[in-house]
Amino acid sequence: MSAEHTPAVEALGPSKAAARIRAAAAEAFAAKGYGATTTREIAARLGLSPGAVYPHYKTKESLLFAISLEGHRAALAAVTGADDPGAAAAARLSTTVAAYVAWHADNHALARVVQYELRSLSPEHHALIADLRRSTSSAFRLIIETGSESGEFDPLDVEAATLAITSLGVDVSRWFPSNTYADPEALAARYVELALRMVGYEEAVRRVR
Repeated sequence: MSAEHTPAVEALGPSKAAARIRAAAAEAFAAKGYGATTTREIAARLGLSPGAVYPHYKTKESLLFAISLEGHRAALAAVTGADDPGAAAAARLSTTVAAYVAWHADNHALARVVQYELRSLSPEHHALIADLRRSTSSAFRLIIETGSESGEFDPLDVEAATLAITSLGVDVSRWFPSNTYADPEALAARYVELALRMVGYEEAVRRVR
């Protein structure tokens, strides 16, 4: 199968109609859950008949995959776009964690769907999304490893720190906004503080002083 016809390329589709269907489906899945939402309900949000959805997405699962693909790509792009490989590890971790947390807060409905409905994807589609998730984790792991090697960080466990930081970011989509936190930037700043403590940044600094 050529790159032009892989499931990951075909899933999104270039048309504005496909994008509108994905947006409506994401809203519906976030409100009711994937399992409880029908294609008819998605079409109704757009004032369409169910038959109008099928030329773009043959099944509800293919629609979920397209939403998951779009969301995971966007989350990864937020992280990689915020990273400056030439900067110090602490600065890199700060900007990438802030971007990751803010993305999940700003897009909490979409993020909740793409992060918590993975079990509903087909094995083939799940494998493609898993690759994107690993790429995101790898971006954070590389920064933590770099900081550990340079002496900026003193993590107890690089893998555990990576998992904790990414999991905290993902979990934002489950509860945001709340009475305490309704500003994505303020939340991101607090999570940056937590992330730096997780990797032992303050401890490493104190040891050098």
